[in-house]
Amino acid sequence: MEVLLHQIDAFVDAPFSGNPAAVMPLLSWLPDELLQQVAEENNLAETAFYTSALPPEAGPAPDNSPAFHLRWFTPAVEVDLCGHATLATAAQILEDMHPGADRVHFYTRSGWLRVDRTADGDLVMDLPAVPSEDLDVQADLPHNLAQALGVRPIRALNGTDVVLMVTSENEVREARPNFSAFPSIHRGVIITAAGESVDFVSRFFAPGVGVPEDPVTGSAHAQLTPVWSRELGRTSLTARQLSARGGALRCTLSTDRVLLSGRCRRYLDGVVRLPD
Repeated sequence: MEVLLHQIDAFVDAPFSGNPAAVMPLLSWLPDELLQQVAEENNLAETAFYTSALPPEAGPAPDNSPAFHLRWFTPAVEVDLCGHATLATAAQILEDMHPGADRVHFYTRSGWLRVDRTADGDLVMDLPAVPSEDLDVQADLPHNLAQALGVRPIRALNGTDVVLMVTSENEVREARPNFSAFPSIHRGVIITAAGESVDFVSRFFAPGVGVPEDPVTGSAHAQLTPVWSRELGRTSLTARQLSARGGALRCTLSTDRVLLSGRCRRYLDGVVRLPD
């Protein structure tokens, strides 16, 4: 059995920047165990699998735009939300399958998601805003988390991920995590600070789900955008993730949704040969 594989960098602002995702269209769903093995073999932060057949629980598509069933796997687990692989999947579909369309919908474990293509080629992804609640930096953080990251947080929050706010962009950039000392947490941890040339910067670590450091994380910005929108008093923000690859995002808070804008760059197209 042969399956197409497209490796696409999302949230790029230069060659070899952004977050690589494997995008794999399927005629029908393969066994979950095989999907997980393929994601492990791909060895990227996320592999996105999609089909054109919507499950019964999806109901009707939101409009007449192309609609697909989308799932995301890290090398270790299936996840509930992945922004960069959604953006990459939309880029592949709008370029290869529906070049005349400017919108695509995905039914996912996080409900219906939408990606629009703008006149200048940007992709705008609509995600649910992720709420956060404040934690006591001294009393409520998972044991040794700040020490394992090598940071001194001035504020801590908890949502889908733990957020540690620090004093400067440089502290985010210079953090050197000790993954062997990481405590067990639900998914991941974000360190963030006000930016020097953008509104805020961040890095994202999720060693417990097979992603030691993610290059650019859309789902993290679905949580960070409401936090920084309240902090800065604005709903439209610029952001940069300070991983080794780096990536740029524009973030807009719209009630209970977050709009993330960025660009994609295709790296390779190939064929994966799977056992029958």
